[in-house]
Amino acid sequence: MSSTDVSHETESEILLDEGDHDRFSHYARKADIVESAVTGKPIVALCGKVWVPDRNPDRFPLCPRCKELYEKKKSQESN
Repeated sequence: MSSTDVSHETESEILLDEGDHDRFSHYARKADIVESAVTGKPIVALCGKVWVPDRNPDRFPLCPRCKELYEKKKSQESN
């Protein structure tokens, strides 16, 4: 019997969302933000927005959808 090692790697194209990431700051996991800062890889915000954070979030208003989802999660955890 013979065995064959097969390595299959695929590179998928990541499509970044256009639009409001320039107008809003978003909630995302801290670990993801740090990783993105190091690697430049896109992250997914709580609202589902896919982007590479590259600006000071304090300069923009909070994404309404991120805020809504965060508050909903926070309220469920306190019950």
